[in-house]
Amino acid sequence: MIRVTGYFTFFIFFLFLFGLLNLPAKAQKQRATAPDLTQLEKMTARFAPTPMRVDTSKLSFGDRQALSKLIEASRAIDEIFLQQYWSGNPALYAHLQKDAAPLGKARLHYFWMNKGPWSALDEFKAFLPGVPPRKLPGANFYPEDMTKQDFERWFASLPPQGQEQAKSFFTVIRTGASFAGQVQGAYRSVPYSEEYKDALTQAANLLREAANLTDNASLKKFLSLRADAFLSNDYYESDVAWMDLDAPIDITIGPYETYNDELFGYKAAFEAFVNLRDDEGTAKLSAFAQHLQEIEDNLPIDPRYRNPKLGAAAPLRVVDEILSAGDGNHGVATAAYNLPNDDRVVHQRGSKRVMLKNVQEAKFRTVLLPIARKMLSRQAMVDVSFDSFFTHIVAHELMHGLGPHQIQVQGRDTTAREELKELFSAIEEAKADVTGLFALQYMMDHAKEMSLTSVLPSDAAAQRQLYTTYLASMFRSLRFGLNDAHGKGMAIQFNYLLDKGAFSQYEDGTFALNIEKFKHGVRDLDHDLLTLEAEGNYDGAKKMSDEMGVVRPALRGALDSLQGIPTDIDLVFVTADELAPRVKPLPTAKPTQKRKARRR
Repeated sequence: MIRVTGYFTFFIFFLFLFGLLNLPAKAQKQRATAPDLTQLEKMTARFAPTPMRVDTSKLSFGDRQALSKLIEASRAIDEIFLQQYWSGNPALYAHLQKDAAPLGKARLHYFWMNKGPWSALDEFKAFLPGVPPRKLPGANFYPEDMTKQDFERWFASLPPQGQEQAKSFFTVIRTGASFAGQVQGAYRSVPYSEEYKDALTQAANLLREAANLTDNASLKKFLSLRADAFLSNDYYESDVAWMDLDAPIDITIGPYETYNDELFGYKAAFEAFVNLRDDEGTAKLSAFAQHLQEIEDNLPIDPRYRNPKLGAAAPLRVVDEILSAGDGNHGVATAAYNLPNDDRVVHQRGSKRVMLKNVQEAKFRTVLLPIARKMLSRQAMVDVSFDSFFTHIVAHELMHGLGPHQIQVQGRDTTAREELKELFSAIEEAKADVTGLFALQYMMDHAKEMSLTSVLPSDAAAQRQLYTTYLASMFRSLRFGLNDAHGKGMAIQFNYLLDKGAFSQYEDGTFALNIEKFKHGVRDLDHDLLTLEAEGNYDGAKKMSDEMGVVRPALRGALDSLQGIPTDIDLVFVTADELAPRVKPLPTAKPTQKRKARRR
C-alpha cells in the first residue's frame, strides 16, 4: 500500500476530481443517469436495518479482552477487501467521505453496504458516476485490461512452479516483466503478503495480541498461526488449526471465497467473522455430521464418483455473529459458510460448517415470512417454519464437503473447481442446495436407524414443512440476481424443478407444491450437478447455466410482485461497536419516516 501526504495528496485528489469532471462520453451519460437521492434511498431500503446484539457476559475476562482485539483486526480486513474489489475503491471512498450533502451521505452509505460503487441487487450496475458501468469480472485480482486469453497464453509459458503461483488463491496478477528477480513475461504473480503488506501486518499484530490475552489453547494456536500466515502467505497450517478451533469465541479471518473472481474463480477474497458459539445449538445439530459417509455412499451418482473415505467428521458450529467484515459483509448478508476452500485440507480433514443463527433468524422473520405470505396459499403458509429453514441451511453447508472434489480428467489429477472455472460457484451452490434436500430426505427416511428422531422429525408434516419452506425460500434467493452465485444456482434449480412439475402456479400468482414430483426432481438434478463436477464438464455446466440459469417471464412476474418486501438485511453491529468503538463511525444514512414505518 502506498501512503501519500501533503501537497502530493492534494495533487492526487485534484487529478481524481479532474477525472470526474472530464469523463469520456459513455461515463458522462452514466453520470447523468446515476440514481438521485430518492432513488438511492429506495435502493437502500431493500435492506432492512437489523441491530446485532450478542450477550458476551459469560466470556472469561481474558476472552473479553481478546474479543476487542479481534474486532479491531477484522476491521483491517475491510481495508484489504476494498482494494481487492476495485483498484479505484480507496480513492473513491475518501472522496465520498468529504461530501456532506444529503445525496453524498446516501451515496457513502450505499457504497459501504456494497463495498464498492456497484449495487449487488441490481446485477452489479454502477450507482455512482465516473466508475466502470459494472463490476469488473476479475475485480482487482488481475490487470483491468487483461482478458482470459491473455492470462491463458501467459500461463502456458510458465514453468510448473510459476503456473502454481498464477492459479494460487493467494496471489494477484500484475503487469511487469519480473518480480523478485524472476522473469515472468507480460505479467507477474504477487503474493498477498506483499500486495497488502501494511494492512496484513496491522491485522497480524492484533491477532498476536489477542492470542496473548485468551486463555483458550486452541484459539491461541489458531490466532498465532494465522498471524504468521498473513506475513508468509502460507495458509495451510493455520487452516488446519482453524478446523481444530474449539473456543467460546469462534473467529474466521483470512482469504477464503472466490466468488468475486468471475474470470476464473481462482482468487480468494479477505473476509472476517467474529462469532460467539451457541453450545446447545451446536450439540443438537452435530448429530447430522456423524452420518456424512453414509450419505456420500448413497448419493444419486455413479458409484465410481463417490468418495469411499471422507475426511474426519466435519465440525459443525452454531454461532451468533458479533461482526463481519470484508467479503463477509457486502451486499447480501452471509447466513452460513463452509470452509476452508483448500482442497488439500478438505480431502484430509473435511471442512467446517458455521451457522450464523441470529442472522438466519433475522432473514426468516424480516424477509422469508413476507415472501411466503405473497407466494403461497394461506393453507400452505402454516407449513413455513424456521426450523425447516435453519435445518436446510445446515444441510447445505454440510453438503459442500460431499461429492466430487479431487477428480481426474483425461488422466490428469485436478479439481472440480479448477475445471469448471467461473461456472463452479453457481454449480456448487446449486449442488449444495439440492444435495442438502436429498440428504435430509434420506435421513428422514432412516431417522430411526440413524438415531436422529430427537433432532429431525420425519413424519409427513415435517416433510411437507421442509419442501414448502424451501419453495418459499427459492424466491428469496432468486431476488439476489443472476450475478450472485446463489441467485444463479437457484435459477437453475427453479427452472429445472418447474419443468419436472415439482410445483405449479395458480391464476392468483401463488404457487402449489407437488411433494412427490419435487423429491424426484431433486434426485434427478442432484445426479446431473454431481456428475458435472465429477467429470469436470465445463461445456455441460455452461449449457446448464445458459439454459436454466435464467429468469423466465413467469418468474419475472412473480419476483416483480415482491416489491416492497425487503430483499435482505443491513447488519448494524451494536455489540461490536460497544466493545471496540471505532475511531471514526461508519457511514450511516438517517432513516426516513417510511423506513421507520417498515421497521415497525
